This record gives sequence, structure tokens and C-alpha cells, in this order.
Amino acid sequence: MQTLTRRALNRATLDRQLLLRRADLTPLQAIEHLVGLQAQTPHTWYVGLWNRLTECRPEDIGALLTQGRVVRIALMRSTVHLVSASDALALRPLVQPALDRDLFANHTHGRSMRGLDTAELVAAGRELLDEQPRTPGELGRLLAQRWPDRNPASLAYAVRNLLPVVQTPPRGVWGASGRTVHAPLESWVGAPLRTDQPIDQMLLRYLAAFGPATVRDAQTWCGLTRLAEVLDRLRPRLATFRDENGVELFDLPDAPRPDPQVSAPARYLYDFDNLLLSHHDRSRVVTDGLRQQNFVPHGPVPRLVLLDGFTAATWTFTTARGAASLTVHPFEPLSAADREALTTEGSELLDLLAPKASHEVRFAAPT
Repeated sequence: MQTLTRRALNRATLDRQLLLRRADLTPLQAIEHLVGLQAQTPHTWYVGLWNRLTECRPEDIGALLTQGRVVRIALMRSTVHLVSASDALALRPLVQPALDRDLFANHTHGRSMRGLDTAELVAAGRELLDEQPRTPGELGRLLAQRWPDRNPASLAYAVRNLLPVVQTPPRGVWGASGRTVHAPLESWVGAPLRTDQPIDQMLLRYLAAFGPATVRDAQTWCGLTRLAEVLDRLRPRLATFRDENGVELFDLPDAPRPDPQVSAPARYLYDFDNLLLSHHDRSRVVTDGLRQQNFVPHGPVPRLVLLDGFTAATWTFTTARGAASLTVHPFEPLSAADREALTTEGSELLDLLAPKASHEVRFAAPT
């Protein structure tokens, strides 16, 4: 069985993630190819699409949200993702066990679920949200009138996990703002959930966007367990490899696996980029330089810089008095060529983030 080196995995994953070169796709096509983007922040994920597309107009993406063609909804790992409406209807039933586990094992909310008729709670939540979209606070207070002995925030969180709900615009729309307001997915997009979709197809799509990958990688991505039996069932349709540690990797036979020596461009990743969160073994992208930063596990997520395909720095963005600055915080001294590449890419990113401000790309001392 062929062994794929760390660098080979890096290049293959960058290619699938549209980060080896920008793709000539529409935003909707890219969102569906990627099986969604992690999007629990209202706007930073726009940088994720900008990184990946030859043409990316934030107003066009915002229009997809307001039209209901894409939605922000809790899916993989019980985290909010931006997906097409059709994918939301198909994926939510498949990943529901992960949302159930998150709710009932949750240290904050799980205790409030003990002895509660969750089917009755979901029906009540659906009725209230069908009346009108509501914030979690509003929903929790109304549900607490019926279950006064329960924590209102936990009741609202349970509805969020047990009933497919979307975060409605204007939240998430570029240039706009708004509170988190939930509406039932099926009502919002005007279509029923798809319960006829096989998990096999979801895993094939994962490999197309994130492969080659191990069983534990796939489980990390979606939050489900016992996927070894699914991938074993798919084995006749897949190619298999080993990583440098001897762990079996699965992939689509005809998926791109570029030459490991092909060059990779400088990239500024957003704080929850899929590339960093969808594998159990992140060494295909993450370097020792990042691990040595000792970021607080539950603190702010850093925005990372890729050089030659691997994490090499973080970046911050500030604006003041009509001036916008992007500062690169490298883990090691940068070459002149790397500085030039990051300056060019950073200047274009500033055009997206602050089109009316004056721009400057700065470099901090290595940390």
C-alpha cells in the first residue's frame, strides 16, 4: 500500500479545499463542494470564500442568505455551518446524533433535560418559531412559562439542537448586523428534511473536499462515531493509502493528489477555517511553530497564515481613523520572498475588509 507523506497530504488537501489555486466557481458551487463552511461567527467566513474563488463579491453571497438559498445552521460537530439549503435539508438528519450527544452530555444544559419530554418541547418550540422567528432569549422565556422549573437558556438550546433551525438574516449578511434569531429550517426554505440520503454519500463528499483521510479524520469532521464500518462498506469504491505513521487513509480513486513539490501560495485563513478543524491529525497543515504558541484552548481562535501550505504565522486586523492595518505575527523569521507574497495577498485582503480605508501590511517580530 502506497505511503503518502505529510507534504503529499498537505498538497492534496489544499487542492480539495480550493487553496492551492483559486477556483472559477460560483459561491454556491464552492459552498456545496466544501460541504459547507464553519460559520459560527457572523462574517469572518467570507474570507474563507474570498481565499478560494477567483471572483468573490460579498454582496452576492449575502444575497444568497437573504434569498434562503444558503443558510447558517448547526450541523457538523454541532457547530454553525454555512451550507446550501438543499445540503441543510439532507445533512441535518445524518448528523443529528452529534447534536443529540452535544445536548445531553453538555455540562451547562444537559442537566435541564433530565426527565423532560423532549418531543413535547420540540413541538412547542416549533409552534413558537413558526409564529415568528425569535431570539434564543425570547424563545427560552416563552418555553419557561410551560416548564417553569427548567433553565430558559437550556430550553432554547435544546430546541436549537433537536429542531433544525437557521439563523435568519440580517445576521451573517456582509455589511449588516443583527441578533441571533432562529426560524425552522423547513419553514424558512419551504421544503421538508431529506431523510432518504445515505451516510455513504456524505462521506464520499467529505473525501472529495478533505481527503485523503482516516476513519478518525472523518469522525472528527462530522462528530459521528462508528464510521469505520461505513468506510469499510465503501472500500471497493475507494483507493487506500498509508500515512507516515502507518495509519490507513481512504480516498476517491480519481481525486487529485498533486505532486508534493508543487508550490503553494501564501494564504490568510479565517479563524474557523475548515482546513484546520476537519481532521483528527492536523499535522498535514499544522506546524510545531503553531503548537508552541500555547494558545488558550477555549480562548479566541487565531487567524492563521499559510506559507508553503503550512501554518507559519497569525494575522490581526485593525482599523482606526480611516486607516486599516493587517499585521502578520510570524513564528520564525520570514524571507524577503515570503514578505513580498504576504504583502501582496494582504493588500488584496484589505481591499475586501476595508475598501474605503488606507491600507498597510505590517510584520511583527517572530514569536
